[in-house]
Amino acid sequence: MSPGDPLDEVAVVVPVNNEVQHLPACLAAIDTAVRRVTHPLRRLRVVVVLDACTDGSAAIATSWPGVEALEVEFRNVGAAREHGVRHVIDGSLAPAARLWLANTDADSTVPGEWISHHVEAARAGAVVMLGAIRPDPRDLSPSKYRDWQRRHAAAPAIARVHGANLGVRADAYLEAGGFPAYPEHEDVALVENLRRLGAVIQSNAQCWVQTSARTTGRTPGGYAAHVRAFY
Repeated sequence: MSPGDPLDEVAVVVPVNNEVQHLPACLAAIDTAVRRVTHPLRRLRVVVVLDACTDGSAAIATSWPGVEALEVEFRNVGAAREHGVRHVIDGSLAPAARLWLANTDADSTVPGEWISHHVEAARAGAVVMLGAIRPDPRDLSPSKYRDWQRRHAAAPAIARVHGANLGVRADAYLEAGGFPAYPEHEDVALVENLRRLGAVIQSNAQCWVQTSARTTGRTPGGYAAHVRAFY
C-alpha cells in the first residue's frame, strides 16, 4: 500500500490471561478510540483472545458489545496473539495489504486517538509502527513516577518494541511468519523478522498507551521486569 491508498480494515487484537482487574478499562478505552476514528473504513474489529483465563475475564469479554472473544488454552502469549491475528486475517473482507493489525495488552489503556494514529501511519506508507508506552502513575510512588519522567525526557524509548502498542500491515505480518509461540518477547521476534525483510518501520512517540506498572507480570520478563529493574 503506497501513501494515499485506501485502508480497508483495522483490527485491534488483545491477548488476555486473568486480567479481570484491568480488562474493563482496557475495553472501554478501545471503545472510545473506535468512536473517534474519522477515516472511512470498511470494517473495524476488536478481537480479544482469552488464554486459559480462570478469573472473570471471559465473562467480561464475551459480554462486551462489539468484541469478538476467542477462548483458547495455550498459556502462551505469542500463540494467543498469533491466534487472534489469524482469526482476523481469515475473516477479513480486505486484501492483506489493506488490513492493519493494531496490537495492545489487557493491562493497558489506549488514548482516544490511538487507532487514528495507527490509521495515519498505515496511510502514510508505514508497514510497522512502534508506539510508546507510559506506566500507570497509580502503580508507582510519586518519586518513582518522577524518575520515569526524567528518564523518558532524557531518552524517549520510542524505538523499543512493545506488544502493548504495535501496529503491522497484514501482508508483511504473514511474510514475516507472524508472532512466534514464545512465552515472552514474541513482539520483538516479529519485528526482528520484519526488519530483515526490509519493512518500513515508523517509531511514533506521540502514539502511546498507558500500561500497568506492576512488578509481577504474566511472564518472567516483559514490562514488569523493566519496572522491577528501574523503579
